Amino acid sequence: MTERASRLALSHAASPPGVLTPAQRAALFLSRIWAWVFLAAMVLFFVVAVPLTTGGSVNFLTVRNSQNILVAIIPVLLLGLGQTFVIIAAGIDLSVGWVMSLASVLSALALRGVFNSGVPLFPSVLVGLAAGVGGAAVVGFVNGVIIAKLKVPAFIVTLGTSFIVRGVAYLMSENTTVIGLPSGIRAYGNDALIYHIGGEGGGLYFLHRPEVSGELLRRMDIILPYPVVVTAFVVAWAMFLLHKTQFGRHTYAIGGSMDAAVRSGIPVDRHIIELYMLSAATSGVAGFLSTLRYTAGSAVIGDPLLLSSIAAVIIGGVSMFGGAGTVIGTVIGALIIAVLTTGLVMLNVDAFWQFIVVGAVVIVAVLIDQSRDLIMARAGGRVRR
Repeated sequence: MTERASRLALSHAASPPGVLTPAQRAALFLSRIWAWVFLAAMVLFFVVAVPLTTGGSVNFLTVRNSQNILVAIIPVLLLGLGQTFVIIAAGIDLSVGWVMSLASVLSALALRGVFNSGVPLFPSVLVGLAAGVGGAAVVGFVNGVIIAKLKVPAFIVTLGTSFIVRGVAYLMSENTTVIGLPSGIRAYGNDALIYHIGGEGGGLYFLHRPEVSGELLRRMDIILPYPVVVTAFVVAWAMFLLHKTQFGRHTYAIGGSMDAAVRSGIPVDRHIIELYMLSAATSGVAGFLSTLRYTAGSAVIGDPLLLSSIAAVIIGGVSMFGGAGTVIGTVIGALIIAVLTTGLVMLNVDAFWQFIVVGAVVIVAVLIDQSRDLIMARAGGRVRR
């Protein structure tokens, strides 16, 4: 018997199957909270480093910067929410970025057309929302049917769909930005619940943007923009759906073992179709919000966000092998990416280093996930994270 085999045998003898040693319990606990700890450590680092490197002229922990971070994570988080459900069920959706782009174009075209026909602004916005999310859901339905009924691997299906959706978005937008939207929609995408103007002559304003200019405008902070509020509601709904409903339990079961899910009577095919429709729908919401924010529809707005959304899901602790993960983990993953990129920009670090750092964090997250599975495998059990 080799020395390594002897050590393994001794470790198994010292720790009966199903029982974790204190060291294993500690490692398992750290693996569950590492993302929270890492996020807190990053914030602390940038709070100290940014003033030091800028001579105190810029601070990281300000109301304005915190709101900028929240706005920055909206598209990544919305793409990641649907992706969370899909990956927990041991799938993958590579089309979400271009589905977001298609939704942006569809919502802009629908909103512009309805408003120009004489419909008031708010109903026109609702029509744009329905067009963007509905069009996205159709793409998700097609993905789900091919994956569930024809048994084509999700990677291949969603990769092919991403190219098709990309072409459709370009065709519908005529390879240009969809403009000519009513200027009033900018308020839906950029106004906020609260406005704060510090110092003399300032104050706190609720649901009303103060008409100010000059120094007062420069001192005005926008708190909880409407897209952030909408995203918060979507996150809360996703948490309830995944963790408190039968839909969520079936999602975990399919990711844990599809064969066992089939034998237990779960309608696996129907559920997979619904998962991909959900993933596309949250991407559609992201596209619609981008249309409101920029007062235009873009056929390329979601192109660079796919990998960031998957990175947020992985960093948040969702297992790429399925069966494990949480919505709040994805939120933390998106925050980590946003805080990292924002902090590095404020430190004047080249954008190339931002990619390197985020990639390193993703690899660390996967290693932690694998170590957690190894600990549970050696203990003869498995836990749901």
